[in-house]
Amino acid sequence: MGTIGQATSGGWGKLRSTRWKPPAPALSTPDRQRTYVSALQQAEELFRAAEVTGPAAAPLTLFYGLSQAGRAIAAAAVGIGETDDSWKLNGHGIKTRAMEAPFPEVEIRTDKEADHGSFTRLSKLLNSSTWGNTPVHLSTLWDCLPEAIDAPIGQDERQRRTPIVVVPDGHPDPHPLTTATLNFLPAWVAKATDTRRALDTYLQAYPDAADCDSYVRSSTAPEAGPAFAENGNGWFYVTAYWTSPDSGARGAERRAYLRSLTRTYDGQHLFIPAVAGAQRGIHPLMAWWAVLHTLSMLARYQPAQWDQHTDVDSSRYAVPIERVLAAAIDVVPRLVSEAIEEVSSRQACPGPSAGPAEGDGPVPEPGAAGTAAPVTAAGHPASTSA
Repeated sequence: MGTIGQATSGGWGKLRSTRWKPPAPALSTPDRQRTYVSALQQAEELFRAAEVTGPAAAPLTLFYGLSQAGRAIAAAAVGIGETDDSWKLNGHGIKTRAMEAPFPEVEIRTDKEADHGSFTRLSKLLNSSTWGNTPVHLSTLWDCLPEAIDAPIGQDERQRRTPIVVVPDGHPDPHPLTTATLNFLPAWVAKATDTRRALDTYLQAYPDAADCDSYVRSSTAPEAGPAFAENGNGWFYVTAYWTSPDSGARGAERRAYLRSLTRTYDGQHLFIPAVAGAQRGIHPLMAWWAVLHTLSMLARYQPAQWDQHTDVDSSRYAVPIERVLAAAIDVVPRLVSEAIEEVSSRQACPGPSAGPAEGDGPVPEPGAAGTAAPVTAAGHPASTSA
């Protein structure tokens, strides 16, 4: 098989630039500083190795590269290990079971929240739930990856819950309502007979979106449902409203409020599904962790079965696997950088990163009054006339 592809992102460049002067928590002891620096070096080399290999071995280097990056994240975290070595990670904290099951039905379990494995410790640092011995199918966590939105491994589209890209409006003036488009909603919701009920049912998997008050409606009729429009590639968006914490909140304050509800993902802000009935959507880095761990376990312990899964001539999963592995090489280093910023800040642990300040990252131009610019299937802001 050929190579997965060459990484072109600047993620490792940004991480490398922190090694000469790590975040303050990683400077608290010589051991933490050495761990931060060495773990990032190992992570980068393992990811670079994945760039020049194929699907047969790439999951191994990618997962263990992420595992080493996790040690750097923990070393950089504020509020832990100030008087002991509790910042050190030991063991995986996550398990793959039913490896001989059909690929989408391979099971993923975690250690208990109080245990000290890497997955559970980092989940706690990133305010992301674990699910203990409750079996979660690979397809569920696979669908939590934005890059897998058009590369499903399950066959029932109505069971899928994929990340929703949240794009706030760009209006600077005070307003009691916070407005944003919810992008990448499936066609079966947008075309349902009762679209309001279908959307409410769909959003039950996204507890972070629970405070949404209302939507732009398709007409002025009392029974009118949400007004859906197309993102492209069969995905749809709606414009949604939240009551602002302050009735006179200006644009920057409203966008900060939305960021507090969402997860930051490579500069964008997402509602990500909750796993196994959790109270928050899973942190995106932990979704990647779970998927890459599972793929590495299959490649390592079920090599013949893994070879069948990745055979493009006979397996429906082969191309989705290739897409996800290539995406991991590109995006995961940037997610590691975001996670380090998140846990090393003063506001680490209680919730997700507040994201970029006003003026940072892509802010859509104002569209029609009270609406936000949607995004296209590529994830970019689109004209509101679309």
